[in-house]
Order: sequence, then C-alpha cells, then structure tokens
Amino acid sequence: MSSYLRHRWHAEGGYREFLILAFPLVLSTGSWSVQHFINRVFLTWHSTEALAAALPSGITNFIFLSFFMGMAQYTNTFVAQYSGAGRPERVGPAVWQGLYLALLSGVLGWGLSFVSVPLFDLIGHQPEVRQEEVSYFRVLCYGVGPFVVSAAASCFFSGRGQTWTVLWVNVVGTAINVILDYGLIFGNWGFPAWGIRGAAWATNISSTCTALLFVGLMMRGTYRRQFATLSGWRPDAELFGRLLRFGGPNGLNFMLDMLAFSLFILLVGRIGTVELAATNLAFNVNNLAFMPLIGGGIAVATMVGQRLGRERPEAAEYCTWTGFHLAVCYMTCMSLAYFLFPDFFLMPFGLRSQGAEFEEARQLAVSLLRIVGIYCVFDAMYMSFTAALKGAGDTRFLMVVSVVIGWVLLVIPSWVTLVYFGPHLYLVWAFLCFYIIAMGVVFYWRFRGGKWKQMRVIEVAPIVPAEEEVLRHEAKAGA
Repeated sequence: MSSYLRHRWHAEGGYREFLILAFPLVLSTGSWSVQHFINRVFLTWHSTEALAAALPSGITNFIFLSFFMGMAQYTNTFVAQYSGAGRPERVGPAVWQGLYLALLSGVLGWGLSFVSVPLFDLIGHQPEVRQEEVSYFRVLCYGVGPFVVSAAASCFFSGRGQTWTVLWVNVVGTAINVILDYGLIFGNWGFPAWGIRGAAWATNISSTCTALLFVGLMMRGTYRRQFATLSGWRPDAELFGRLLRFGGPNGLNFMLDMLAFSLFILLVGRIGTVELAATNLAFNVNNLAFMPLIGGGIAVATMVGQRLGRERPEAAEYCTWTGFHLAVCYMTCMSLAYFLFPDFFLMPFGLRSQGAEFEEARQLAVSLLRIVGIYCVFDAMYMSFTAALKGAGDTRFLMVVSVVIGWVLLVIPSWVTLVYFGPHLYLVWAFLCFYIIAMGVVFYWRFRGGKWKQMRVIEVAPIVPAEEEVLRHEAKAGA
C-alpha cells in the first residue's frame, strides 16, 4: 500500500501534481465559502428574517447568474485544451468570447431587477421575509455583470494552471466583501446601516474589484505578446459559436440545477420560517465543505483538458481518479465531523443571536447536518466525474441527465409531499439525499463508459507548409 501511495504521489497526474494545481483553487473557492459564511453570520446577528431571506433570494438571483456564469466559466476548458495543444495564440481570443458573454449578462441582470417585487409576491413567503428578499435580490441583480466578467477572466489563469493568481485575487475580493459587510449591514465605521441591502452591495463591490484585478493582470505585456490577450479582442463568430455549443449546455445545466435546488428551498420556506432558517444554517455550514470541492473540480477539468489537447486521453483518466481519491478522503472527514460535532459548525451563528426561534432553528439544523453527512461522499463522486466530462466537452449529456434527475427525484417528490401529505421537513430532505446519490452514480457510469475520451472543444490546427512536407515524406517512407 505504501509503495502504491509513493508511486501515485510522484507519478505524472498523481497526487503531488494535482495538489500543486488544486491547492490554490481549493483555497480560492474556500475563500468564497468563507465570504458567504461570514455574510450569513452577520445577517443572523442582524435578524432571523434577514437570515431566512438571504438564501432563497440569493439563490433566485443565482439561477439567472448561473446560466451566464456556466457559459463564461467554460472558457477554462478552451484555455486548457489550447494550452495542451501548444497553441497559446488562441488563448486570448477564447477568453474574450467569455468576456462578451459577461457584458450581455450585465445588461440582462439590470433588467431583471425590475421584476423583483412581483417575483417574490408570487413565491409567497411571509411578509417580513418577502420584504427582505426583494431588497437583497434587487441589489444583487446590479452585480451580475462584474461577477461573470470575473469568472471569465479568471479562466485565463486557471486553464493554464496559474492557480496562485486566482487565489490571491479572490482573497483580496473576500477581504473587501467581509469589511464592507460589517460596515454596511450594521452601520459601522461611518457606513450607512443598510441591513440585508448592505450585504448585497458589499458583494457587488467585491465582485467589481475582483473583475478589474483579473482583467488588469491579464493585460500585462508578457501575456499580450504570448497569448494575444489584447490583440485577440475582436469577436470571433466561429469561436464564439463553439463556446455557445459546449458552454451553452454547461450554463443551462448549471441554471437548471440551481432552479431545482431553489425550488426545493422555496418549498421548504412554505413549511415555516424556522424550518427555512434551519435549512439555511445547514446549507451555509455545508458550503465550507462543498466549495473546496468546486476548486478540486476546476483542477480536474483543467488537467483533463490539457491532456486531451495533447491527445493523451489515458493520462486524462488517470488525473480524474487522482482528484476523485482526494475528494473522497476529504468529504469522508467532513461527513464524520457533521455527525460527531454539528454544534461546533453552528456555534458562530449563535454568538449574537437571541430568541426561541433561533434556538429551534439551530436544533433542527443539527439533524439536517447529519443528513448532509450521509450524501457527502456522493457529492465528491458527482463533482469529480462531472468535472472530467466538462473538461472533455460532454456537456449535453450532463445537462439532460441533471435536469431529469433533479425534477424526478427532488422537485416533484418534494412538491407532492408538501401538497398532499403535509409539512414533513425530514422527508423532503431525504429526497435531496437521494438526488445527490443518484447524480454521483450516474456520472460515474458515464465516465467509465469512456465516450468522453474522443471529445474535443478546440478546432483541428491547420497544417503549415513545413509540417505538410514532413507528413508527405513520412507517407512515402511508410509506403
């Protein structure tokens, strides 16, 4: 066993190489998790209504955002495959197509802010929660564009394996968000006390700063010369079309996954404010475990994309198993912690929270965290294998299967239960557990099928005259 681990540590695509690439991404996505965690803690201190409103309104906003974010982030696969194929001059133009998508998302996000009141009237939560939901959602809509710009521009670094840059930019963004959260929610340091609206503005300002940093770094002289990050600014209809072809299903898949998840949250909100707050607490804690998995997934997709660009599909498979092994070990540890020490994770929320409602929500959240502990390992399976499939370009299959499983195993059963059998919180959470387990198993099966090994998102490189002459001589020699 020890010799196997030593070999796996030092091998190409092994644990050492994966961790060097993934560690900054794990910390980076972990910083997003810390940012949202602290945001929710501050809102808990502000009011129970703000806590209950933050997740449904934030997710409703993210449903729209996720479509463009999923497409823009798919630039990472183009960058990885172009880098693996030794074609750096195509990297800059690929990133620019993602930036054009981001600009479109900003315009549409601004328009979405005008429907915030009728949207949450339709959802029908309690009046005090609905008022907070409208405020939070409307302001978040103004920040859609910068958020997607940041996602697209970061792919220039992550797709080439320059992941420490991604980390430091996101650390700066997180620090800005936390400082502004504390100022704008409570009115500290001379800031206005805007409550949940202040939390949304803090998020927007942080996203804008992050976007400016990524774009500014991308325009450094070395990158302009090597990767055409400035000269490649022109719209490229063929390249943009391929981004839509492969990134479109990825964005739609992301959006529909978030829609299914959001409908689940909204259905829980119909049970009661305490149950909704408890669900928010459990999901906010689980973000600390889940968000680093996203970083590991980006690393898997990058390594798979680079090796497929080099026409080495077996090496791409090896990298995926490396990421899967580490993800399972990590999530097993988190699962045990949720079962054994749930109060430890919930403690920060109760530092300045008072009242019987919060205590009731906290006790419910302890039980919900143990349900999270059941499906943690399957989350690792889902994230690892979907990342590999995305790195190859198998996005249409991911989209279709995710939609079917999400509605058949999560949304419809939860709705039927609440309408016909009453407010059974633990039963609808059981549907969530079955949903994640099914997703992990199905995408494991797809990965083992191997069809993804023949997929590519980049075009075949044109043969230059010198290469054509070499191929002609090789053909004659073979004859």
